[in-house]
Amino acid sequence: MGFPFRISLGGIRDESDIRGHRRTYVAAMCGRIIQALKHAGSNNPLILLDEVDKLFSGLHGSPSAALLEVLDPEQNSSFTDHYLNLPFDLSNVLFIATANDLSKIEGPLADRLEVIEMTGYSTNEKVEIAQRHLIPRQLLQHGISPDHLQIQPDALRIMVDEYTRESGVRQLERTIAAACRFAALRIAEDLKDESEVDSMLSAEMPIIVSAGNCRAILGKERFAANDVVEQMGKFHLGTCFGLAWTPFGGELMVIEANRCEGKGKLTMTGKLGDVLRESVDVARTWIRANANRLNADSLDGADLHIHLPSGAVGKDGPSAGCALVAALFSLASNRLVRADTAVTGEISLTGHILPRRHLQPHGEEIGPHRSPLN
Repeated sequence: MGFPFRISLGGIRDESDIRGHRRTYVAAMCGRIIQALKHAGSNNPLILLDEVDKLFSGLHGSPSAALLEVLDPEQNSSFTDHYLNLPFDLSNVLFIATANDLSKIEGPLADRLEVIEMTGYSTNEKVEIAQRHLIPRQLLQHGISPDHLQIQPDALRIMVDEYTRESGVRQLERTIAAACRFAALRIAEDLKDESEVDSMLSAEMPIIVSAGNCRAILGKERFAANDVVEQMGKFHLGTCFGLAWTPFGGELMVIEANRCEGKGKLTMTGKLGDVLRESVDVARTWIRANANRLNADSLDGADLHIHLPSGAVGKDGPSAGCALVAALFSLASNRLVRADTAVTGEISLTGHILPRRHLQPHGEEIGPHRSPLN
């Protein structure tokens, strides 16, 4: 577009950083908007407002409130910077804001933004990005040529699945950098010892990072790739796979339900939020109301315990309703849920599966893509 410019908003607490300081202050200057226009040398540039969700209100006003005039098409034609003390027309400027968490953006500011959600990268996309951009950049930074180090696609997939768990590629680049440092060390010191790592690597150049030696170079994996397979082998009554969304991409969520003799007490553990607790109540009521029709136990005279593992991690949202019904029906009918299937979706009190607002092909759905599930 000709004139891009980036403004980092992370940690800004002073309204004057946006509107500028009045000339009576020592070291007064224009605000960041006017400075960006000056740097771009045009009155119609593309300005990127980076990390808009990390603005904070302080003793000197609210930067978010100052951005209201900047981003409102009805007002930004006469934006006034305190230092210039003159109206300036910002209506020709194209503003793009970035954020990691929409819930942290103040409501009035969010109303002036058109939200475009960007999904995370799939494994294939991460491998492609690594081959085209990350590996050449890390080789250059470490002073290594492609003749010294080659990372095969299979090794990149292991890095993605077992050493990173993110929607982007920052941790993947750090992992690639670790492999580059290993190669740089071998080149610099010309290691001669027959250690476990050395025995798995060829002494000739280039050093090839493959699926066979990747773990020996990078160390123990951070995320076990066979966790899901192990859990599939331990399925019992009342267990079901659900899907969860996290800021780092989709994850599989295990839902466990158990019953014991009692008076109908319901216990929920796993750091569940209010919406998820209501989903448990809806699922339980639906099972009780339809038990006779489904030829299943109504679970009226039993104490129920619903647990979602990883108890230190908070969980919330309505999309676990279907999985909760499946887990409870497993108990009520004495039938196992298929261990190779994961479900998601909100359920109503009448048993309807409500439509998802939108499906993110690289969000919740990325979890089963990494595992042998349907």
